[in-house]
Amino acid sequence: MKLFNKEKRYLPFQLSLVFLFPIFVFAQSANPTTHGKGLQFIAADSSFSTKLNVRAQSLFSSTYNLDEERYSDNLQIRRARIKMEGFIYSPKIEYKFEFALSNSDTGRPLAENNNTSNIVLDAIVNWNFAKGFNLIFGQTKLPGNRERVISSQRLQLVDRSLLNSRYNIDRDFGVQLHHESQSGDVVFKKILSVSSGEGRNMTSDNKGGYDYTGRVEVLPFGEFQSSGDYFGGDLKRELTPKLSLGLTYDFNDRASRQGGQLGSFFDEQRDLKTIFADAMFKYKGFSAMAEYANKKSNGSPVVETDIDGKVSKAFFTGTGFNVQAGYLFKNNVELAGRFTQINPETITQRDDNTQYTFGVSKYISGHTLKVQSDISLLQENSDAHELMYRFQVEIGF
Repeated sequence: MKLFNKEKRYLPFQLSLVFLFPIFVFAQSANPTTHGKGLQFIAADSSFSTKLNVRAQSLFSSTYNLDEERYSDNLQIRRARIKMEGFIYSPKIEYKFEFALSNSDTGRPLAENNNTSNIVLDAIVNWNFAKGFNLIFGQTKLPGNRERVISSQRLQLVDRSLLNSRYNIDRDFGVQLHHESQSGDVVFKKILSVSSGEGRNMTSDNKGGYDYTGRVEVLPFGEFQSSGDYFGGDLKRELTPKLSLGLTYDFNDRASRQGGQLGSFFDEQRDLKTIFADAMFKYKGFSAMAEYANKKSNGSPVVETDIDGKVSKAFFTGTGFNVQAGYLFKNNVELAGRFTQINPETITQRDDNTQYTFGVSKYISGHTLKVQSDISLLQENSDAHELMYRFQVEIGF
Protein backbone atom coordinates (compact mmCIF):
# COMPACT_ATOMS: atom_id res chain seq x y z
CA MET A 1 0.00 0.00 0.00
CA LYS A 2 2.81 2.44 0.85
CA LEU A 3 4.50 1.74 -2.46
CA PHE A 4 1.23 2.44 -4.34
CA ASN A 5 0.75 5.77 -2.58
CA LYS A 6 4.35 6.76 -3.33
CA GLU A 7 3.86 6.03 -7.01
CA LYS A 8 0.69 8.14 -7.06
CA ARG A 9 2.58 11.03 -5.46
CA TYR A 10 5.12 11.07 -8.31
CA LEU A 11 2.53 10.67 -11.07
CA PRO A 12 2.55 14.36 -12.13
CA PHE A 13 6.35 14.28 -12.46
CA GLN A 14 6.19 11.09 -14.52
CA LEU A 15 3.54 12.59 -16.78
CA SER A 16 5.72 15.65 -17.32
CA LEU A 17 8.58 13.44 -18.48
CA VAL A 18 6.31 11.51 -20.82
CA PHE A 19 5.12 14.63 -22.58
CA LEU A 20 8.36 16.63 -22.53
CA PHE A 21 10.56 13.79 -23.81
CA PRO A 22 9.22 13.87 -27.40
CA ILE A 23 9.85 17.61 -27.52
CA PHE A 24 13.51 17.15 -26.58
CA VAL A 25 13.92 14.30 -29.04
CA PHE A 26 12.40 16.25 -31.92
CA ALA A 27 13.78 19.65 -30.94
CA GLN A 28 15.59 19.82 -34.29
CA SER A 29 12.18 19.59 -36.02
CA ALA A 30 10.56 22.41 -34.06
CA ASN A 31 9.00 25.14 -36.16
CA PRO A 32 9.83 28.80 -35.59
CA THR A 33 7.40 30.06 -32.96
CA THR A 34 6.77 32.92 -30.53
CA HIS A 35 5.87 33.21 -26.87
CA GLY A 36 2.38 31.95 -26.22
CA LYS A 37 2.33 29.62 -29.23
CA GLY A 38 3.96 26.66 -27.47
CA LEU A 39 6.56 24.22 -28.77
CA GLN A 40 5.57 22.97 -32.21
CA PHE A 41 6.73 20.50 -34.79
CA ILE A 42 5.32 18.70 -37.83
CA ALA A 43 6.40 15.24 -38.97
CA ALA A 44 8.57 15.12 -42.09
CA ASP A 45 5.80 13.35 -44.01
CA SER A 46 3.13 15.73 -42.63
CA SER A 47 1.27 12.78 -41.09
CA PHE A 48 0.89 14.50 -37.72
CA SER A 49 1.68 17.66 -35.79
CA THR A 50 2.12 18.47 -32.11
CA LYS A 51 2.00 21.67 -30.09
CA LEU A 52 2.83 21.58 -26.38
CA ASN A 53 1.89 24.30 -23.90
CA VAL A 54 2.73 24.50 -20.19
CA ARG A 55 1.36 27.13 -17.81
CA ALA A 56 0.94 27.89 -14.12
CA GLN A 57 -0.97 30.36 -11.96
CA SER A 58 0.59 31.44 -8.65
CA LEU A 59 -2.06 32.92 -6.36
CA PHE A 60 -2.14 34.87 -3.11
CA SER A 61 -5.62 35.31 -1.65
CA SER A 62 -6.88 36.77 1.60
CA THR A 63 -10.33 37.17 3.14
CA TYR A 64 -11.69 39.22 5.99
CA ASN A 65 -14.96 38.02 7.50
CA LEU A 66 -16.86 41.18 8.49
CA ASP A 67 -19.31 39.30 10.72
CA GLU A 68 -16.70 37.57 12.86
CA GLU A 69 -13.82 40.04 12.29
CA ARG A 70 -11.61 37.13 11.21
CA TYR A 71 -8.75 37.33 8.70
CA SER A 72 -7.20 34.45 6.73
CA ASP A 73 -4.88 34.15 3.75
CA ASN A 74 -3.48 31.51 1.45
CA LEU A 75 -0.62 30.99 -1.02
CA GLN A 76 -0.91 28.28 -3.65
CA ILE A 77 -0.31 27.14 -7.20
CA ARG A 78 -3.90 27.64 -8.30
CA ARG A 79 -3.45 25.88 -11.62
CA ALA A 80 -0.55 24.07 -13.33
CA ARG A 81 -1.29 22.43 -16.64
CA ILE A 82 0.17 20.63 -19.63
CA LYS A 83 -1.66 20.73 -22.94
CA MET A 84 -0.91 18.92 -26.22
CA GLU A 85 -2.82 19.41 -29.44
CA GLY A 86 -2.38 18.98 -33.16
CA PHE A 87 -3.53 16.74 -36.00
CA ILE A 88 -2.97 13.11 -36.87
CA TYR A 89 -3.16 11.47 -40.30
CA SER A 90 -4.93 14.52 -41.78
CA PRO A 91 -5.30 18.20 -40.78
CA LYS A 92 -9.03 17.45 -40.65
CA ILE A 93 -8.52 15.06 -37.71
CA GLU A 94 -7.34 17.00 -34.67
CA TYR A 95 -6.68 15.96 -31.08
CA LYS A 96 -6.31 17.69 -27.73
CA PHE A 97 -5.10 16.48 -24.33
CA GLU A 98 -4.95 18.65 -21.21
CA PHE A 99 -3.82 17.59 -17.74
CA ALA A 100 -4.06 19.29 -14.34
CA LEU A 101 -1.07 18.90 -12.03
CA SER A 102 -1.71 21.14 -9.02
CA ASN A 103 -3.62 19.82 -5.99
CA SER A 104 -6.25 22.58 -6.11
CA ASP A 105 -6.97 21.86 -9.77
CA THR A 106 -7.54 18.10 -9.78
CA GLY A 107 -10.76 17.91 -7.76
CA ARG A 108 -11.35 15.74 -4.73
CA PRO A 109 -11.17 11.95 -5.11
CA LEU A 110 -14.52 10.16 -5.21
CA ALA A 111 -15.50 6.51 -5.00
CA GLU A 112 -17.01 6.96 -8.48
CA ASN A 113 -13.56 7.70 -9.94
CA ASN A 114 -11.67 5.06 -7.92
CA ASN A 115 -10.60 7.61 -5.28
CA THR A 116 -7.78 8.85 -7.50
CA SER A 117 -6.54 12.30 -8.48
CA ASN A 118 -8.69 13.72 -11.25
CA ILE A 119 -5.89 14.93 -13.53
CA VAL A 120 -7.39 14.42 -17.02
CA LEU A 121 -9.24 17.56 -18.09
CA ASP A 122 -9.57 17.15 -21.87
CA ALA A 123 -9.03 14.15 -24.11
CA ILE A 124 -10.76 14.51 -27.48
CA VAL A 125 -10.57 13.84 -31.18
CA ASN A 126 -12.09 16.51 -33.44
CA TRP A 127 -13.08 15.51 -37.00
CA ASN A 128 -13.82 18.22 -39.57
CA PHE A 129 -15.85 15.86 -41.78
CA ALA A 130 -17.48 18.53 -43.99
CA LYS A 131 -17.27 22.26 -44.57
CA GLY A 132 -18.49 24.03 -41.43
CA PHE A 133 -19.05 20.76 -39.52
CA ASN A 134 -16.98 19.29 -36.69
CA LEU A 135 -17.62 16.12 -34.71
CA ILE A 136 -15.93 15.94 -31.29
CA PHE A 137 -15.67 12.74 -29.27
CA GLY A 138 -14.21 12.41 -25.78
CA GLN A 139 -14.05 14.46 -22.60
CA THR A 140 -14.14 18.25 -22.73
CA LYS A 141 -16.18 21.29 -21.69
CA LEU A 142 -19.86 21.25 -22.52
CA PRO A 143 -21.19 24.23 -24.51
CA GLY A 144 -22.61 25.96 -21.43
CA ASN A 145 -22.13 29.49 -20.15
CA ARG A 146 -19.54 31.54 -22.03
CA GLU A 147 -17.48 32.29 -18.92
CA ARG A 148 -16.93 28.57 -18.31
CA VAL A 149 -15.90 27.83 -21.89
CA ILE A 150 -13.34 30.67 -21.81
CA SER A 151 -10.03 29.17 -20.66
CA SER A 152 -8.95 29.91 -17.09
CA GLN A 153 -5.75 31.26 -18.68
CA ARG A 154 -7.70 33.93 -20.60
CA LEU A 155 -9.92 35.46 -17.94
CA GLN A 156 -10.36 39.20 -17.48
CA LEU A 157 -10.27 38.94 -13.67
CA VAL A 158 -8.35 36.58 -11.38
CA ASP A 159 -11.01 33.85 -11.53
CA ARG A 160 -14.54 33.14 -12.72
CA SER A 161 -17.68 34.51 -11.06
CA LEU A 162 -20.06 33.01 -8.49
CA LEU A 163 -22.56 32.36 -11.30
CA ASN A 164 -20.13 29.93 -12.84
CA SER A 165 -19.23 28.18 -9.57
CA ARG A 166 -22.92 27.63 -8.71
CA TYR A 167 -24.55 26.76 -12.03
CA ASN A 168 -22.02 25.78 -14.72
CA ILE A 169 -22.33 22.40 -16.45
CA ASP A 170 -18.57 21.89 -16.71
CA ARG A 171 -16.70 19.05 -18.41
CA ASP A 172 -18.28 15.74 -19.40
CA PHE A 173 -17.60 12.72 -21.61
CA GLY A 174 -19.63 12.44 -24.79
CA VAL A 175 -20.03 13.55 -28.38
CA GLN A 176 -20.55 17.07 -29.76
CA LEU A 177 -21.60 18.26 -33.22
CA HIS A 178 -20.50 21.80 -34.14
CA HIS A 179 -21.71 23.72 -37.18
CA GLU A 180 -20.76 27.21 -38.34
CA SER A 181 -22.25 29.20 -41.22
CA GLN A 182 -22.31 32.77 -42.43
CA SER A 183 -24.82 34.97 -44.23
CA GLY A 184 -23.32 38.28 -45.24
CA ASP A 185 -21.54 39.59 -42.16
CA VAL A 186 -23.68 37.53 -39.77
CA VAL A 187 -22.07 34.37 -38.36
CA PHE A 188 -24.14 31.53 -36.87
CA LYS A 189 -22.69 28.85 -34.59
CA LYS A 190 -24.66 25.81 -33.43
CA ILE A 191 -23.65 23.00 -31.06
CA LEU A 192 -25.45 19.80 -30.06
CA SER A 193 -24.06 17.54 -27.34
CA VAL A 194 -24.90 14.20 -25.71
CA SER A 195 -22.79 13.29 -22.69
CA SER A 196 -22.74 11.07 -19.62
CA GLY A 197 -24.15 13.74 -17.30
CA GLU A 198 -21.92 12.93 -14.32
CA GLY A 199 -18.72 14.84 -15.00
CA ARG A 200 -15.17 13.91 -15.86
CA ASN A 201 -13.20 10.72 -15.28
CA MET A 202 -16.01 8.56 -13.92
CA THR A 203 -15.17 4.85 -13.66
CA SER A 204 -18.41 3.64 -12.06
CA ASP A 205 -21.51 2.75 -14.04
CA ASN A 206 -23.76 5.65 -15.05
CA LYS A 207 -26.11 6.24 -12.13
CA GLY A 208 -28.81 8.16 -14.00
CA GLY A 209 -29.53 9.14 -17.58
CA TYR A 210 -27.57 11.20 -20.08
CA ASP A 211 -27.08 14.94 -20.49
CA TYR A 212 -28.38 16.76 -23.60
CA THR A 213 -27.12 20.24 -24.50
CA GLY A 214 -27.87 22.64 -27.33
CA ARG A 215 -26.29 26.04 -27.94
CA VAL A 216 -26.77 28.76 -30.57
CA GLU A 217 -24.58 31.81 -31.08
CA VAL A 218 -25.15 34.77 -33.39
CA LEU A 219 -22.39 37.23 -34.32
CA PRO A 220 -24.22 40.05 -36.17
CA PHE A 221 -21.06 42.01 -37.06
CA GLY A 222 -18.87 39.10 -38.09
CA GLU A 223 -16.06 37.20 -36.38
CA PHE A 224 -13.89 38.64 -33.62
CA GLN A 225 -10.15 38.76 -34.25
CA SER A 226 -8.35 35.61 -33.06
CA SER A 227 -11.60 34.18 -31.59
CA GLY A 228 -11.84 37.17 -29.27
CA ASP A 229 -15.40 36.21 -28.26
CA TYR A 230 -13.74 33.55 -26.08
CA PHE A 231 -11.08 35.43 -24.14
CA GLY A 232 -11.37 38.24 -21.62
CA GLY A 233 -10.42 41.83 -22.44
CA ASP A 234 -10.10 43.43 -25.88
CA LEU A 235 -6.44 42.61 -26.38
CA LYS A 236 -6.86 42.79 -30.16
CA ARG A 237 -8.43 46.28 -29.94
CA GLU A 238 -11.23 45.56 -32.40
CA LEU A 239 -11.39 48.31 -35.05
CA THR A 240 -15.13 47.82 -35.55
CA PRO A 241 -17.77 46.83 -32.97
CA LYS A 242 -18.03 43.07 -32.43
CA LEU A 243 -20.88 41.30 -30.66
CA SER A 244 -21.68 37.67 -29.88
CA LEU A 245 -25.04 36.55 -28.45
CA GLY A 246 -25.38 33.03 -27.04
CA LEU A 247 -28.21 30.83 -25.74
CA THR A 248 -27.82 27.35 -24.18
CA TYR A 249 -30.36 24.80 -22.98
CA ASP A 250 -29.17 21.78 -20.98
CA PHE A 251 -31.22 18.81 -19.77
CA ASN A 252 -29.55 16.38 -17.36
CA ASP A 253 -31.76 13.29 -17.16
CA ARG A 254 -31.92 11.83 -13.63
CA ALA A 255 -28.86 13.72 -12.36
CA SER A 256 -27.12 12.17 -9.37
CA ARG A 257 -24.65 14.95 -8.49
CA GLN A 258 -25.38 18.14 -6.59
CA GLY A 259 -24.65 20.38 -9.58
CA GLY A 260 -25.14 17.86 -12.37
CA GLN A 261 -21.52 17.33 -13.43
CA LEU A 262 -20.04 18.61 -10.16
CA GLY A 263 -20.49 18.20 -6.42
CA SER A 264 -21.42 15.31 -4.14
CA PHE A 265 -23.33 12.25 -5.33
CA PHE A 266 -26.81 11.79 -3.84
CA ASP A 267 -28.86 8.62 -3.42
CA GLU A 268 -31.85 10.39 -5.00
CA GLN A 269 -31.98 11.73 -8.55
CA ARG A 270 -33.55 14.76 -10.23
CA ASP A 271 -33.95 15.96 -13.79
CA LEU A 272 -32.01 19.24 -13.98
CA LYS A 273 -32.89 21.87 -16.59
CA THR A 274 -30.53 24.79 -17.15
CA ILE A 275 -30.80 27.86 -19.38
CA PHE A 276 -27.85 30.16 -20.07
CA ALA A 277 -28.03 33.43 -22.00
CA ASP A 278 -24.89 35.49 -22.56
CA ALA A 279 -23.31 38.24 -24.64
CA MET A 280 -19.77 39.46 -25.41
CA PHE A 281 -19.00 42.92 -26.87
CA LYS A 282 -15.63 44.45 -27.82
CA TYR A 283 -14.55 47.67 -29.49
CA LYS A 284 -11.27 49.64 -29.42
CA GLY A 285 -10.05 48.35 -26.06
CA PHE A 286 -13.45 48.29 -24.36
CA SER A 287 -15.06 44.95 -23.55
CA ALA A 288 -18.25 43.85 -21.80
CA MET A 289 -19.73 40.45 -21.00
CA ALA A 290 -23.08 39.55 -19.45
CA GLU A 291 -24.54 36.18 -18.43
CA TYR A 292 -27.81 34.87 -17.02
CA ALA A 293 -28.37 31.37 -15.61
CA ASN A 294 -31.53 29.58 -14.53
CA LYS A 295 -31.32 26.03 -13.15
CA LYS A 296 -34.41 24.10 -12.03
CA SER A 297 -35.25 20.53 -11.04
CA ASN A 298 -38.27 18.34 -11.52
CA GLY A 299 -39.86 18.27 -8.08
CA SER A 300 -38.16 19.62 -4.99
CA PRO A 301 -34.36 20.03 -5.21
CA VAL A 302 -34.14 19.16 -1.49
CA VAL A 303 -32.86 15.63 -0.82
CA GLU A 304 -32.49 15.56 2.96
CA THR A 305 -33.37 17.64 6.02
CA ASP A 306 -32.44 17.17 9.70
CA ILE A 307 -34.86 16.85 12.62
CA ASP A 308 -35.07 20.65 12.91
CA GLY A 309 -36.13 21.03 9.29
CA LYS A 310 -32.77 22.44 8.18
CA VAL A 311 -31.76 21.36 4.67
CA SER A 312 -28.63 19.20 4.74
CA LYS A 313 -28.61 17.99 1.12
CA ALA A 314 -30.02 19.74 -1.96
CA PHE A 315 -29.26 20.15 -5.64
CA PHE A 316 -27.97 23.56 -6.76
CA THR A 317 -30.98 25.34 -8.28
CA GLY A 318 -31.93 28.98 -8.72
CA THR A 319 -30.94 31.94 -10.88
CA GLY A 320 -27.83 34.03 -11.34
CA PHE A 321 -26.75 37.16 -13.20
CA ASN A 322 -23.24 38.36 -13.95
CA VAL A 323 -22.00 41.43 -15.84
CA GLN A 324 -18.46 42.70 -16.20
CA ALA A 325 -16.66 45.31 -18.27
CA GLY A 326 -13.15 46.61 -18.73
CA TYR A 327 -10.98 49.01 -20.68
CA LEU A 328 -7.48 48.21 -21.94
CA PHE A 329 -5.15 51.21 -22.05
CA LYS A 330 -2.36 51.57 -24.62
CA ASN A 331 0.23 50.49 -22.03
CA ASN A 332 -1.65 47.12 -21.75
CA VAL A 333 -2.99 47.88 -18.28
CA GLU A 334 -6.67 47.05 -17.93
CA LEU A 335 -9.20 48.19 -15.36
CA ALA A 336 -12.26 45.97 -14.99
CA GLY A 337 -15.31 45.64 -12.77
CA ARG A 338 -17.84 42.87 -12.15
CA PHE A 339 -21.26 42.59 -10.54
CA THR A 340 -22.67 39.15 -9.70
CA GLN A 341 -25.99 38.20 -8.10
CA ILE A 342 -26.98 34.67 -7.07
CA ASN A 343 -30.54 33.79 -5.99
CA PRO A 344 -30.89 30.13 -4.95
CA GLU A 345 -34.38 28.67 -4.72
CA THR A 346 -35.87 29.55 -1.34
CA ILE A 347 -36.64 25.92 -0.54
CA THR A 348 -32.91 25.07 -0.53
CA GLN A 349 -32.35 27.53 2.37
CA ARG A 350 -29.16 28.85 0.77
CA ASP A 351 -28.31 32.55 1.09
CA ASP A 352 -28.71 35.08 -1.70
CA ASN A 353 -25.25 36.36 -2.68
CA THR A 354 -24.20 39.63 -4.29
CA GLN A 355 -20.57 40.28 -5.16
CA TYR A 356 -18.84 43.44 -6.36
CA THR A 357 -15.34 43.06 -7.85
CA PHE A 358 -12.77 45.56 -9.10
CA GLY A 359 -9.61 44.38 -10.82
CA VAL A 360 -6.37 45.60 -12.41
CA SER A 361 -4.39 43.56 -14.94
CA LYS A 362 -1.05 44.12 -16.64
CA TYR A 363 -0.64 42.09 -19.83
CA ILE A 364 3.10 41.64 -20.45
CA SER A 365 2.68 39.11 -23.25
CA GLY A 366 -1.06 38.73 -23.72
CA HIS A 367 -2.74 36.14 -21.52
CA THR A 368 0.37 33.91 -21.36
CA LEU A 369 2.36 36.32 -19.17
CA LYS A 370 0.32 38.67 -17.02
CA VAL A 371 -0.17 39.98 -13.49
CA GLN A 372 -3.70 40.33 -12.11
CA SER A 373 -5.16 41.64 -8.88
CA ASP A 374 -8.73 42.17 -7.70
CA ILE A 375 -10.72 43.01 -4.59
CA SER A 376 -14.30 41.87 -3.91
CA LEU A 377 -17.09 42.61 -1.48
CA LEU A 378 -19.48 39.72 -0.86
CA GLN A 379 -22.96 40.34 0.54
CA GLU A 380 -25.19 37.60 1.92
CA ASN A 381 -28.91 38.41 2.06
CA SER A 382 -28.03 42.12 1.41
CA ASP A 383 -25.66 42.30 4.42
CA ALA A 384 -21.92 42.91 3.94
CA HIS A 385 -20.25 39.60 4.80
CA GLU A 386 -16.71 39.30 3.45
CA LEU A 387 -13.87 41.20 1.78
CA MET A 388 -11.56 39.25 -0.51
CA TYR A 389 -8.26 40.30 -2.09
CA ARG A 390 -6.38 38.27 -4.71
CA PHE A 391 -3.06 38.66 -6.53
CA GLN A 392 -2.07 36.25 -9.30
CA VAL A 393 0.75 35.77 -11.78
CA GLU A 394 0.10 33.76 -14.93
CA ILE A 395 3.08 32.37 -16.84
CA GLY A 396 3.16 29.98 -19.75
CA PHE A 397 4.45 29.35 -23.23
